[in-house]
Amino acid sequence: MQLLPALESGNETLVGGQAVLEGVMMRSPHAWGIAVRRPSGEVATHSEPIERPSEKRKFWAWPLLRGLATLGQAMSLGFRALRYSANVALDAIPREEQEKKVEISGWVMAVNILFAVGFFVFMYKFVPLVAATELKRVSPAFGNQIVFNLVDGAIRIALFLLFIWAISLWKDIRRVYQYHGAEHKTVFAFESGDPLTPAAVQKYSTYHPRCGTSFLMTVLLISIVFYTLIPVTTFWARFAIRIALLPVIAGVSYEIIRYAAKHRGSLFALMTAPGLWLQRITTQPPSDDQVECAIRALDEAMALEKQRGGELVIA
Repeated sequence: MQLLPALESGNETLVGGQAVLEGVMMRSPHAWGIAVRRPSGEVATHSEPIERPSEKRKFWAWPLLRGLATLGQAMSLGFRALRYSANVALDAIPREEQEKKVEISGWVMAVNILFAVGFFVFMYKFVPLVAATELKRVSPAFGNQIVFNLVDGAIRIALFLLFIWAISLWKDIRRVYQYHGAEHKTVFAFESGDPLTPAAVQKYSTYHPRCGTSFLMTVLLISIVFYTLIPVTTFWARFAIRIALLPVIAGVSYEIIRYAAKHRGSLFALMTAPGLWLQRITTQPPSDDQVECAIRALDEAMALEKQRGGELVIA
């Protein structure tokens, strides 16, 4: 679950990031940096340049499409960052090789993305639809279009919350959630123009409106509205609609998150509130050494950003 990164809109940009194993990845519009603490206590760092999708194809800056482009790039970068952090955490990368480009073959990336999307579709599209369909057979009241989709959505959200809570019980995941909190605090401090020191960063909240947690909750809520508006009644037609509308719902949800991050007193910001509440689970108060990793990661990304002539304008 990444903090959604650079907004595809002219010069106005925001940094983003992701908690990884024993560290944090941070990204700016044209670079990403990562800092991971080795078992020895040393911090391994790495950075690479990246291009915004809209710099390759102008149409990726269009509303709705920019969300899909940003999310696709975030998934790809997330896999690369996780691979690097896993190797460092296992002390598998010699220090002299840390600056080599982190590459993942195309087929490995495709398999990972297909598995992730497949799990999401099965767990949060197929299973809730089966459960709601069975309830409709028990009582005709569940056959009403609005009631059916409300029940379907409630089951989907319940499964998501159960999954998030269950994995939070694992010790290793709780440490990732602490690094997640360090990432959010560091981004808040950066966006506020404060010095990036552990003492200054620790003053900020771990709850950030651009977090992937808020995005996923927005997707789950928005999908209820979309499915209710499509007048189909058979099981497979409903399932097909849920697959076909995934890109549209993701694009709309990104625009809502994007707007809410800039207008925190707006009505749209209220839609991100459930995601902020959920961050009570997915982010935990970090220690100073975890905050140090987040700061080092952002410093790495910003140093390369400046080398490439990039300029950040804080929203």
